[in-house]
Amino acid sequence: MDELATTQKTGQMTLSDRDAWYPEPQRDRYILQQLVLKDFKLKYRRSAMGVAWSVLNPLLMMCVMAAAFSRMIGLSANGIPNYPLYIILGNVTFSFVSESTSAGMGSIIAASSLLKKVKINRWVFPVEKVLFAAVNFFFSLIAVALVMLFFRIAPTWHLLLLPLLVLYIAIFSCGLSLLLSAAAVFFRDVMHLWSVFLTAWTYATPLFYPQEILPAWMISLERFNPMYHFVTYIRDLLLYQQTPSLSLNLACISCSLLSLAIGLFVFRRTERRFILYI
Repeated sequence: MDELATTQKTGQMTLSDRDAWYPEPQRDRYILQQLVLKDFKLKYRRSAMGVAWSVLNPLLMMCVMAAAFSRMIGLSANGIPNYPLYIILGNVTFSFVSESTSAGMGSIIAASSLLKKVKINRWVFPVEKVLFAAVNFFFSLIAVALVMLFFRIAPTWHLLLLPLLVLYIAIFSCGLSLLLSAAAVFFRDVMHLWSVFLTAWTYATPLFYPQEILPAWMISLERFNPMYHFVTYIRDLLLYQQTPSLSLNLACISCSLLSLAIGLFVFRRTERRFILYI
């Protein structure tokens, strides 16, 4: 009778009556795996270069920005060692958060047909977008490795701390994705406003310029910018090759846990009403 089980298909993911008998954690893990696999296949479907774009894209962006800002504005003369590496580390870190939150924000709305027919934990969908962004982040690190190889920068033992940073960013992004996905269900305008906010956030974070060029009052505000702490962390590991300070770790942990706490609180308080708005 298992062969006759009724199914609900979303892309490459298949949920059956048999799956409903799995323990809930095992079922959620299976669904997350299938959703990540589906997104991976959809992203690179009909692409001649496939996964290579995840490596080429940050490299091309780095080349354009390095040429523009180092030659036209002369930022490379402001004491930034290996300026292209400085840029690509900031870009890939910010892209992790940008990609995961933008996709996570619309995840509940995109899964509306499935949620109306199958009993499933709703948090799975925004969290899956963060996991998929993490996969892309690891591919983009290949581009970072190529830049380090070009500048003959050998990795040190500090590289072992990189998974800890990925965990910080993933937790932070999960919280934001949960919050934004809940807000987007009730207020579709959030989806448009978030893209504007990301643009402003990009320029407010020292991705392609040194923080020293900022006025004193803006430098003091950077302590409240989570992306500033995450970007500083990865540059400490791979560019300056030093151990991130205890205060930097505490700042990253605080941003991550605060984001997750707020996101979970809002999501749990509103998820029962999602079905009325999707």
